[in-house]
Amino acid sequence: MATVVLLGTLDTKGREYDYLRDRLRAEGVDVVLVDAGVFEPLARADVPREEVAAAAGADVAALADAGDRGAAVDTMGRGAAEIVSRLHEQGRLDGILAVGGSGNSSIAAQAMRVLPVGVPKLIVSTLASGDTRPYVGATDVSMTYSVVDISGLNRISERILANAAGAIAGMAKVHVEERPGKPLVGATMFGVTTPCVTRARERLEELGYEVLVFHATGTGGQSMEALARGGFLAGVLDITTTELADDLVGGVLSAGPDRLQAAGELGLPQVVSLGALDMVNFGPRETVPEQFEGRNLYVHNPTVTLMRTTPEECAELGRRIARKLSAAKGPTALFVPLRGVSMIATEGGPFHDPAADEALFGALRENLGESVELHELDLDVNDPAFAEAMADRLHGMLQ
Repeated sequence: MATVVLLGTLDTKGREYDYLRDRLRAEGVDVVLVDAGVFEPLARADVPREEVAAAAGADVAALADAGDRGAAVDTMGRGAAEIVSRLHEQGRLDGILAVGGSGNSSIAAQAMRVLPVGVPKLIVSTLASGDTRPYVGATDVSMTYSVVDISGLNRISERILANAAGAIAGMAKVHVEERPGKPLVGATMFGVTTPCVTRARERLEELGYEVLVFHATGTGGQSMEALARGGFLAGVLDITTTELADDLVGGVLSAGPDRLQAAGELGLPQVVSLGALDMVNFGPRETVPEQFEGRNLYVHNPTVTLMRTTPEECAELGRRIARKLSAAKGPTALFVPLRGVSMIATEGGPFHDPAADEALFGALRENLGESVELHELDLDVNDPAFAEAMADRLHGMLQ
């Protein structure tokens, strides 16, 4: 029988979790109820709050007495992450479900993000109609909007909760046969590097690999590196490193300061390029910060505005990339497209800027360590020959 873990703050949501437990049992799954609250529970838990707090090295009574809600949420989130990891390792977690507002959603998301990709994860939340990135991050957490607050049971909340129970029960029962093992390769793509990634993917598939393509939107780069750290990837074709520009300048698609480090730290073979480092990403034109007025701005579509990186920014990007790649423990190659790093950075394009490109290329030449292969090709990034050269080099490394 499949087992669903229910994770919640039973000091405020006891009645709702009792209802969920009954619905799940009616769906034919076993249930483990974990209490992440700090005060007296309103429902009986299988894993009590004391055990969850202890898993984070804390005393639940002390948390309750302190009266610091933020600290309690953080502590119980860390404890819940430890508990659900143990349950999964013991074969007692085939899916996990949580319901609540900001506090319970934060605790549940912190716990769910430590579980492997593919384990069903569902949060019914009052926050699910807004920005869910702080909860979902780079994982496969699913969120559904609760419509009404999770405060008692009524005709609306009962239907929403019953739907959630049916959904997680169905997901927990699903068994997917493992496909025979083609090596997995992660690749990064943006609209302005799509022809390159498409041809590289086709070439790698011809050579016997399965290619996972990630859209370099911040969470895309994080997702690829999370899969690498999870042991899923044999190698990385990091063609589109644009997220580094957003992290440097303050765009909306940053993957954080640790981007472009996972493969190197793990010793995975990696072939890297400079795709879309000519741009920083913002939303609609009116959302571009005032300090960037006067810069080279390009309205990609009504919801995306791009800003050309300057020579100074490109030089710093070159230094950062060189530092990250030079620290890699495994085989690493950098491919430089001398005729343009994106579809709109080639000659005649709106972001064609030879001075900025040379600042990027020069900083890389000056700072790359001897362990990194440097391939400078007199092609633009989307030339099929450039894509095939990268794919073939990664294949050579993996062989």
